[in-house]
Order: sequence, then structure tokens, then C-alpha cells
Amino acid sequence: MTSRPASDVEAQLRALFLRGLDGDAAAYHAFLVRLGAHLRAFLARRLYGWPDEVEDVVQECLLAMHNVRHTYQPDQPLTAWAHAIARHKLIDVLRAKSARESLHDPLDDETALFAASETEASDARRDLDGLLDTLPEKQRAPIRCVKLQGLSVAETARITGLSESAVKVGIHRGLKALAKLVGAAA
Repeated sequence: MTSRPASDVEAQLRALFLRGLDGDAAAYHAFLVRLGAHLRAFLARRLYGWPDEVEDVVQECLLAMHNVRHTYQPDQPLTAWAHAIARHKLIDVLRAKSARESLHDPLDDETALFAASETEASDARRDLDGLLDTLPEKQRAPIRCVKLQGLSVAETARITGLSESAVKVGIHRGLKALAKLVGAAA
């Protein structure tokens, strides 16, 4: 497959576009199809790492060119006008990508990230155990069973030998006491 010289592409696109401006719908349709193919190649070279973006940008370019077709000056090269619009659309896409990418922090050392999480989790568990140890058993055991292990009130009552009401009261009073301890420490 041989590519046509740029002057042939320019001449064909320009002739179709001018006929389209004069009201020839078939010529305008042919212009949009050929210009779309031309822009795909132009943009694919510039968006090499993002092939999914090429078709979106081509469609945006064609729409923009249609909307500003009255700004074309017939004594100027049509492809230069089209490329200028395409570059502006390309810049818009790259700016949007840059803004989205700047929101993401790179994870350079995943092991350090996870090590910190494990350390923080074990520190939090140690602190929680220390706080729970300050509570009486009738409050500590129900909180551990229901709130930390996820057992039901009925299961906790069977395990601890307390009534269901005593389990609920123990949780309520224990959480209130913990809140007071944490509030005093802050």
C-alpha cells in the first residue's frame, strides 16, 4: 500500500470541503470520512501510548471542525487548519490526562506501605487491648465478643453466662467508659 503525497491529500480534502460548504452533502460526507482517516494517522503518532484515546479525539476534532467550518479561509491550506484544531484538541486531552494522573501517588515501595499498615494495626490492637483491660470483666467480655468477634448477643450470653440484658448493658456501659477514657487522654 502506497501513501499519497501530502499535496494530493490536501487537494482532495480541500476540494471536497469547499463543495461541502457550497451545499453538496455527499462531498461533505466524503470529506468527513477522508479527514477522519487522515486525523487518525496524525493523532495516532502523537497518542502512541494511548490508542484508546485516538478515536475519541478524532470525533471531537470532526465535531469542532464542523462547528467552526465558517472560519476556514479558502486561500489557506485545509490540512494546516485541520491540524491546528486537532492540536488544540490533543492539548486538551493531554491536560485532562495530566490532571487525572497528578491525583495518583506512585507506589514506589509496596513493602514499606504494607509494613506500616501491619505495624499500625498491631499498635492499634495493643492499644485497644490495653483500654479493654481497664474495664471490669462484665463489660470487657461482651465488648470483645459482640463488637470485636462479631458474635450475637445471644451467643455472647451463652459463652459468658450472662443474661442477654446483662450483655447489652455491659456493652453500653463499657463503651461509655472507653469513650470517657479516650476523651480524657485526648
